Amino acid sequence: MLIPVLLAGGLGTRLWPASRSSRPKQFLSLIDTEKSLLVETLDRLASLDELGPVMAVGSEAHRFMIAEQMQQAGHTGPIILEPAPRGTAAAAAAAARLALEQYGEDAELLLLPTDHAVADNQAFVAALASARHATRHGQLALFGVSPDRPETGYGYIRAGERQADGLRHVDAFVEKPGAEQARALANAPDHFWNSGMFVFRARDYLTLLGAYAPDIDAGVAQAFAGSTRDIDFVRLAAEPFEALAADSIDYAVMERTDRAVMVELATAWSDLGSWSAVARARGYDEQGNTTIGDCWLEATRDTVAYSESRLVVTLGIDNQVVVETADAVLVADRSREQDIKQLVARLEAAGRAEATEHRKAYRPWGSYQQIAAGPRYQVKHIRVTPGGRLSLQSHHHRAEHWVVVRGTARVTRDDEVMLLAENQSTYLPLGAVHRLENPGKVDLDLIEVQSGSYLGEDDIVRYDDVYGRADTNDAEPT
Repeated sequence: MLIPVLLAGGLGTRLWPASRSSRPKQFLSLIDTEKSLLVETLDRLASLDELGPVMAVGSEAHRFMIAEQMQQAGHTGPIILEPAPRGTAAAAAAAARLALEQYGEDAELLLLPTDHAVADNQAFVAALASARHATRHGQLALFGVSPDRPETGYGYIRAGERQADGLRHVDAFVEKPGAEQARALANAPDHFWNSGMFVFRARDYLTLLGAYAPDIDAGVAQAFAGSTRDIDFVRLAAEPFEALAADSIDYAVMERTDRAVMVELATAWSDLGSWSAVARARGYDEQGNTTIGDCWLEATRDTVAYSESRLVVTLGIDNQVVVETADAVLVADRSREQDIKQLVARLEAAGRAEATEHRKAYRPWGSYQQIAAGPRYQVKHIRVTPGGRLSLQSHHHRAEHWVVVRGTARVTRDDEVMLLAENQSTYLPLGAVHRLENPGKVDLDLIEVQSGSYLGEDDIVRYDDVYGRADTNDAEPT
């Protein structure tokens, strides 16, 4: 049985400000405007045979986004929650242990990063079929892509002679090269980009991990043994997992074993690690420009423009990246794209919340977004999806007014339960135990006005929560 494993823990810092740690690039619609990159990854599985349940590995902070987008694509399955990012070697080990527990000794894993673009899905299906021939003989297969340009942002594979089944033994891995070496590798017939996609049997991977990286294997085994289960979430034990050294599958296993083989993925591919990579995947107009969202470009060439919440207009610029979001705008020369990650780190060190947090926050019941704020007051737009139900809660330092602008709200206020329709409102005094629900069939939109001495999101006491959040780490706006 083939078990797809979605690797959904990346942060995508180089695509800031659209991608931030609170909502990284895998959850954004960057190529298909109707689908996130994670959903596009799941769509590649549609034509596969003998497919088992989809599994995902990600962080606690993103668990509901992962679950929601999996359900959107018609998939449900276990989601492994890492207490901290520790690289793909540990993530794969946790997935392998869960696969053996739930699906048996013959479980094969297809590890898929959820932030990649693959142009031809049939080429992906064909490559996977070839790779599975190798896994049945105990080999570990990875997907290599023939380079079409010098690229310093990718690792490379040096492949051996092509075998009768089309597979090639992996002779060596090459670190991300400098510019001169990248030019040489792009023209070398036996060198391929390392895509980061793998296929192997769970038991074979764990055997090799135990031989070559026993500390990682033992630490993940301990974290898995101490895991807790909550609906579809598998929470790994924090202490042993956080003690692990971060490492990749390449370093921990693939570079050390003679059982590594490569299958060529014969299509355009990108890990979407920069705005220029997004532009290549989307395509260019006659002036070499790529636009996403509401953009108007005049006398502009070779520019990437992204608009999230308003019209973006450029005039007389060349070779730029212009990215607009509700609370931050980036204008950068494309030659400096690789410096965006360091720029974000400096913003974070300076205490700028925009470095990591979006103004719009997503929760399992919907979302909220700040509209205005000042001394002792704050105004938010809250959207609750049909069936969504916020926790039963109270606040020590603030009172709230709720005004319904669309849909129907069921409001609990102490011992009273009321239904509010459009243009109706209610007041929640400081200390009142309250809950908001959407019993209707359409989204509930509500304006919340907070007033009080402290308006932080951690001013919350939860009494009951259908999503299993017992602490304030997922603080809600009400």
